[in-house]
Amino acid sequence: MSFVKLTASTLAIAAVSATAAVARDQVQIAGSSTVLPYASIVAEAFGENFDFPTPVVESGGSGAGRKKLCEGVGENTIDIANSSSRIKQSDIDLCASNGVTEIMEVRIGYDGIVFASDINGPTYAFTPADWHNALAAKVMKDGKLIDNPYKMWNEIRADLPAQEILAFVPGTKHGTREVFDEKVIVDGCKETGAYDAHKATVDGDKKKAGKACMQLRTDGRSIDIDGDYTETLARVDANKNGIGVFGLSFYQNNTDKLTVATMGGVMPSVESIATGEYPVSRPLFFYVKNAHLDVIPGMQEYIEFFVSDDMAGPDGPLAAYGLVSDPELAKTQEMVANRTPMGALK
Repeated sequence: MSFVKLTASTLAIAAVSATAAVARDQVQIAGSSTVLPYASIVAEAFGENFDFPTPVVESGGSGAGRKKLCEGVGENTIDIANSSSRIKQSDIDLCASNGVTEIMEVRIGYDGIVFASDINGPTYAFTPADWHNALAAKVMKDGKLIDNPYKMWNEIRADLPAQEILAFVPGTKHGTREVFDEKVIVDGCKETGAYDAHKATVDGDKKKAGKACMQLRTDGRSIDIDGDYTETLARVDANKNGIGVFGLSFYQNNTDKLTVATMGGVMPSVESIATGEYPVSRPLFFYVKNAHLDVIPGMQEYIEFFVSDDMAGPDGPLAAYGLVSDPELAKTQEMVANRTPMGALK
């Protein structure tokens, strides 16, 4: 995909003729801390290669970013929300209630969720069942649901290290937490039989059983981190027994400080995520407020630049940082060019 430089004044004139006024001249973005470094790379390159101001990219969490996107239309609202989990129907409903009626869903690629500890500590080979048994409020033992009694990893499985259970997990506002809950904690709950036991206590209600599975212990062995991965790394550095939940790309950029665990016998890597072999991976997105596309100078150009082969392709800088390039990137490029809004959630 090639890009033609347009001046900010040229686009502003077009926007004025269409909307009577240009609110501001800088794209504003908020949301996922996982997507933040990718968006920052693109924003800096965009500012260097186009005659538009460098977009402002802020963090705050996927859920918080989507809520900000849905506050309404106008210069006091953001243009794009970065998200490491898919938008929810409740977000779409909030958007609609505030006049945000067309949202474009842009998938930028894939990332994996990894479990990493101090580089000088022991190595771990985990399964989702191990993590459920380590962190869930209630676990199965001798055929019954009981309050979690485990204090050491080797109490859960004899071949795990004799190390204290201490985990730093993303807080509930992070998209990473949603994937961690669903693909690790709930899957582990099912593996251990706890899911069926929970379901039996709620008259077979699957949704309630899943929520019960996701209730984590509150005795200080599972600690929510509301900040970004740098805070998680700082916690692991200060607590050498601790294990942090990170995005693959963050781990890859901190291999001098961290050692990573396998999950289900698979080592996390760009290759194992691209093939689907690594079990804890997820797509990364950003969501676009289409009503701003002809108002904010450079917004359409930024979006097209983000998903270009030069940026998001397998040989681009985002892949070099750790993004797993989307094999269907060409479809995304076409959708962005056509400004195709997302349909109903499936």
